[in-house]
Amino acid sequence: MTLFQQNEQKNAPLADRMRPRTLDEFFGQQHIVGPGKLLRRAIEADRLTSCIFYGPPGCGKTTLAGIIAAQTNAAFIKMNAVISGVSDVREELKQAADRRAMFGQPTYLLLDECHRWSKAQSDSILPAMESGLIRFIGSTTENPMISMSPAIVSRCRVFNFHSLTQEDVEKAMLRALEDKERGLGQMQVQLDEDALHHLSRIANGDVRTALNALELAVLTTPTQGGKIHITLEIAEESIQKPQLRCDDTLFYDMLSAFCKSMRGGDCDAALLWFSRLIYAGADPRMLSRRIIAHASEDVGLANPVALLQAVAAGQALEMMGMPEARLPLAQAILAVCTSPKSNSASAAIDAAMADAEKGGFGPVPAHLRDNHYPGSERVGSKTSEEYKYPHDYPGHWVAQQYLPDEALGVSYYTPSDQGHEAKMVRRK
Repeated sequence: MTLFQQNEQKNAPLADRMRPRTLDEFFGQQHIVGPGKLLRRAIEADRLTSCIFYGPPGCGKTTLAGIIAAQTNAAFIKMNAVISGVSDVREELKQAADRRAMFGQPTYLLLDECHRWSKAQSDSILPAMESGLIRFIGSTTENPMISMSPAIVSRCRVFNFHSLTQEDVEKAMLRALEDKERGLGQMQVQLDEDALHHLSRIANGDVRTALNALELAVLTTPTQGGKIHITLEIAEESIQKPQLRCDDTLFYDMLSAFCKSMRGGDCDAALLWFSRLIYAGADPRMLSRRIIAHASEDVGLANPVALLQAVAAGQALEMMGMPEARLPLAQAILAVCTSPKSNSASAAIDAAMADAEKGGFGPVPAHLRDNHYPGSERVGSKTSEEYKYPHDYPGHWVAQQYLPDEALGVSYYTPSDQGHEAKMVRRK
């Protein structure tokens, strides 16, 4: 290592200096790199093919790629999709072709933020992947099945990385405090247990965030008696409250969890997912529309008041705005959660719409047609006497045909035995 490289490493952030260098130092992801797992075997045998590492920030995607680079006999190229274009790729592919022709050496291409590449950029490496000229490793925080070109994804194995546990994050911080070569081992740091727990909890599975906060706390705390004492108060000042990471995938996952929690009647879960979505910047009007929809879709006639509550909450949102409208919205969420559930209205309209779309119906039965215009009888409409007016009969109901001939005998609506709906009478 040259003097310049030593200075560069010395001045690098703690999180960068403490990156694991081997698989044995690597934290977490035991489901894919644990002993005997496919990815570990492929790395150790230097037989890893094109793949995509997908997971949240700070969980080790780039670090694992660096370990692969250190253990492989292949050339290793690192690019970032934000700043690299097609011309950069072409130059690297040319060099990779030269290496293979002259030395028989394969090439790994690590592409950070690979979801940022356009289709044209992605297509530029497809021939090289298919011919084996490069082994592609994509690193992304967004679901590749949604955010990336299907042509790339179909040629890669996707490895799903999980957020690190609080215990993993704490182990990483303690290792940094003990490491005298790359960490803070020479600075005599005393980290209180509650401060350690606070940093790891707020980091929310992101080792980079935890180590950066630890380094900030150590470098800004005066030495007393030859030691740097990091208390809970100092730790709280050194790390910001967690900012909710909310890419498209996480947003729709949380929205799905919110809707399913209302359907499942879990008040606490529904309120938490609603609050997280609001905290992440979701439009409260969109959430209000979902509450109204589920008041019909999942509650329906089992408790018609739930729909009134939901619509009223939507109107209150327009009149009051946030944050005051969080109260009627919460009330509507709880109304949906605690109501007896019935999807009979949803199932009935879906079935009817499906039949309407298929078509094949003849004219409206004659006694149901509009006959309020002169000459209606000349085009097949029957007189009003042939239509039985229900209010003229006992119970304000009379049996007569309302369905078209082609749908006779069809039943779309089946009342549930829940709540108010159980008391309703279905007549045909």
